[in-house]
Amino acid sequence: MTQRLSHPLAGTYVGKGKLQEIKERRDDLEYDVVMIDDDLTPAQQRNLEKELDVKIIDRTALILDVFARRAATHEGRLQVELAQLEYRLPRLTGLWTHLSRQGVGGVGLRGPGETQLESDRRELGKRIVQLKRELGEVHRHRQLYRERRKGAPIPVAALVGYTNAGKSTLLNALTGAGVMAEDKLFATLDPTTRRVRLPSGREALATDTVGFINNLPTLLIAAFRATLEEINEASVLIHVVDVTHPNAPEQIRTVLNVLEELGADDKQVITALNKVDRLTPDAAADGGSDAPPLADLLARLGDAATLAVNPVAISAERGWGLGDLLGAVEAALEREDDFVPVRLGVPFERSELVDRFYRNGRVAERRDDEWGTTLIGVLPSGAVGQFGEYIAVRPDRHRQRPEPVA
Repeated sequence: MTQRLSHPLAGTYVGKGKLQEIKERRDDLEYDVVMIDDDLTPAQQRNLEKELDVKIIDRTALILDVFARRAATHEGRLQVELAQLEYRLPRLTGLWTHLSRQGVGGVGLRGPGETQLESDRRELGKRIVQLKRELGEVHRHRQLYRERRKGAPIPVAALVGYTNAGKSTLLNALTGAGVMAEDKLFATLDPTTRRVRLPSGREALATDTVGFINNLPTLLIAAFRATLEEINEASVLIHVVDVTHPNAPEQIRTVLNVLEELGADDKQVITALNKVDRLTPDAAADGGSDAPPLADLLARLGDAATLAVNPVAISAERGWGLGDLLGAVEAALEREDDFVPVRLGVPFERSELVDRFYRNGRVAERRDDEWGTTLIGVLPSGAVGQFGEYIAVRPDRHRQRPEPVA
């Protein structure tokens, strides 16, 4: 049921007439729960439950319930429990009114209901403090992990997008990660990071992140801070869009708005227009890989097509377009990195540096002799220091990036 109002009513969210209409529908529908597609204040929720005599669930409560069902790791469960408790704490008022009526008297005489309410608040407060402490440890460990990653600089590409857009399926397709990928909302709550090899042979890290949703509750943004920080640490974002979804334009805008809230709207973005195989059923049935023309896919997005930065058509499920996607990621990383032309002379006893050069940079020329290996190419400036005395920075003014050798 819907109602047009300039603003929700402070007491019951909907007007008296609409509230009566909802009451009358109970005889026909025999409903035992009412769900509101918005956030309710504790007073609104309490008043609606009193008027309708059924359980009231608002948008945040529903999302928290879905998150609780999906939480599979210790960190995920901690984050969900923190968000749930912070949601419930202001809603404790009224849960014990049947007891508080027993307590009567003047100043200094506290009824048993109030005692129980204060006790519950105190217990919840203690648990919230404990959860924040544990999540602080998680945050510290993640920060140490990021610092170690910076010590051996491998660029990070974070997969972001609306929930159920296909991020986990794409991570599996790119890296063979084997993470759970189901046709469910919020199937992924914890970030998963795996190595991926780019077309030149250079390595990068691909990170799956929690899916976004319209009007993402601030409680969840706060509780999942450690998870969402992976996005801010990324060198490039792969915005995965379910191009077949009827609300794809609105979903694109939602994701970009959340990125702005997180302070990650200045990142380089590649838009992966996913699930194109569903738009070509004949090719999919025949095992073909002909995606619709990019112009047709962008036309499906209407005005939001201009928000699809660096679009690439893919099917994560069937592996279509993944080479083009990785090529776009590599091009974005090269724009991000400050590449330095270098010459590396490596003796045989330090042969691991040759592999490290291939993973971090691009090789234009290689020579092997009885002494060791000489590599000429380019490296990100932040990676030069890890090669120590064996590397010489070439004074090429234009810092041209040579093509990799096969």
